[in-house]
Amino acid sequence: MARVRVPAAALHTMNMNRLRTARRPGGPVPELAARPRPWIRALGLTAVVLLGAWLGLLVVGNVRVPVGPMNTTMTLRPALDGGTKINISPLGALHLDSHIAPVRLDVNVDQLDPERSQALVDHPERLSGLQDEVTEDIERGTLDLAVRSCVAVVAGATALGLAVYRRPRRALAAGGLALALLTASGATAYATWRPESVLEPRFSGLLSSAPSVVGNARSIVTEFDVYQQELARLVTNVTKLYDVTSTLPAYQPDPTTVRVLHVSDIHLNPASWKIIASLVQQYKVDVIVDSGDTMDHGTAAENGFLDPVADLGAPYVWVRGNHDSTTTQAYLEKTKNVQVLDDGRAVTLAGLRFAGIGDPQFTPDRSTVPGAEGTQEAAGDRLARALRAQRAAGTPVDVAIAHEPSAARRTDGEVPMVLAGHLHRAGMEILDKGTRLRVEGSTGGSGLRAVEGEYPDPIEASILYFDRDSRRLQAWDEIKLGGLGLTTAEVSRHLPKENQPGASPTPTPSSPAPTPAPTTPTPSGSRPRP
Repeated sequence: MARVRVPAAALHTMNMNRLRTARRPGGPVPELAARPRPWIRALGLTAVVLLGAWLGLLVVGNVRVPVGPMNTTMTLRPALDGGTKINISPLGALHLDSHIAPVRLDVNVDQLDPERSQALVDHPERLSGLQDEVTEDIERGTLDLAVRSCVAVVAGATALGLAVYRRPRRALAAGGLALALLTASGATAYATWRPESVLEPRFSGLLSSAPSVVGNARSIVTEFDVYQQELARLVTNVTKLYDVTSTLPAYQPDPTTVRVLHVSDIHLNPASWKIIASLVQQYKVDVIVDSGDTMDHGTAAENGFLDPVADLGAPYVWVRGNHDSTTTQAYLEKTKNVQVLDDGRAVTLAGLRFAGIGDPQFTPDRSTVPGAEGTQEAAGDRLARALRAQRAAGTPVDVAIAHEPSAARRTDGEVPMVLAGHLHRAGMEILDKGTRLRVEGSTGGSGLRAVEGEYPDPIEASILYFDRDSRRLQAWDEIKLGGLGLTTAEVSRHLPKENQPGASPTPTPSSPAPTPAPTTPTPSGSRPRP
């Protein structure tokens, strides 16, 4: 076959035509030009949308709203746990579990409006209509915030998309996706909205401000419209806190409640006495209950540590813990203002009847004793028999006290509420027969053991609110202070389920119950004693 010679100029022209064809849209793609993977493009677009939406909210996504006498700024912020945060600078912040959604509502209390504040002072009768005014203000502010937030996230995502992709179509896609995400978040927040969350706020900040901000605990199930009334109370309290003509307002306790301060496991921490005295003064505490382990070794040399108890400002009810000796108990029995309860002894203070039993073991070295669990249960059974005897005598006990939770559990069905400690971690539960068990954390921050772990143990206590007439628990505040070297303070309000709006009452023990059958003791070595 004869070869055809192609001129060099013609060959160059053919190569150029092939190159142009390869560069045309829709033309063949050279094999060396790798396409980006779809999941990488999707991940990049998601990052652009989220970052752009966040920047948009940060720059323009806030609304200044007058709420009653206060000027506030409302903002939406990305947050995995949702909720509402009310910043009351410099006192602290209130956290409300108001909704479940990936956005949090931040409300910053900027300042008081002098004219509106003075109007409330001059015309206190206007406070009766404050709840309606506050509700209207918040509804208007929330609507404005929703509109502004939509504009902010769309503008932010679109602008960032245009800067990254330099294509209007991709930028608009980013803005549309941001709007869809915000709409879905808003729908989720609306579907899970809990207006009653204002009844169980969590306060973090200056401990001295907590009673005034959190307010009184009282029965609100049938008497008030939950959202409007409690929100108005919150605004009123903040208004008082910001009043430039006075210092922090005095806590005004609800006359229908008895306030019991529950402490436990002080373990020779001298700072605990100042904290307890401060709580007694701030909350106007009627009775202090100590569920044991006040000491560390129970020696006579430690007895002087107990002297501040006489001047705490409220009656002190005490039961022996496993770090407290009979020497410790004898010293406290002679101390003014102290009621030592043991072997089911009962006493009535501030209208409530208390009965308790001391820990049957003395293990200051945190050792274990064979049959320890059985010994605790036997002590709990003795306390349960004493409770039945009190009821038969016409003097039923309202609150029982034991150091070990395993002993406290044996009183189930014999008393409305039983208090314990020992575990160095707080908890609340309803036992099988209706008795409520409250286990307190360590009010001494575990004493010298505070530095054994990675972080120092917190100092914990609680305020229990009892109805003065029914003598049943209405609410409780959990108080947690940062341990050694820390300065955090947190107060969270809780309501029993039967006191929450729309809840059915929880059965309470009202008749004598048979003594529970003994259970198989847990091996004594299964858990070290604190």
